[in-house]
Amino acid sequence: VQLQASGGGLTQAGGSLRLSCVVSGPTFSASGMAWFRQAPGKEREFVACTNWSGRMTDYRDSVKGRFTVSRDNAKKTGYLQMNTLKPEDTAVYYCAANRWRDSVCRINTYEYDYWGQGTQVTVSS
Repeated sequence: VQLQASGGGLTQAGGSLRLSCVVSGPTFSASGMAWFRQAPGKEREFVACTNWSGRMTDYRDSVKGRFTVSRDNAKKTGYLQMNTLKPEDTAVYYCAANRWRDSVCRINTYEYDYWGQGTQVTVSS
């Protein structure tokens, strides 16, 4: 299973970006998926997740109301729509997938088996 994240870039505060994560492999429709981010000098942190069906989602408090996580199982692609971006959102964003057909989605890094390479998001003030 391989994950390929894209969509990062440079934007001003208040702007929007949409990240995509294309997953290769046969089990995406039975996998939970999440987005994490890591800023320089900081630990990787949870941003948003969705369970295998997309019906369950969760977000870190600082992005609630601004970010939306979704997925298209037919396209084997996950998305993170980021609106009203702030300078503190600047980080490398990683998508991750696991092998659990859960009713909930997972928020810890150790609960994910596969990781994308990361895409840089930079928000200027």
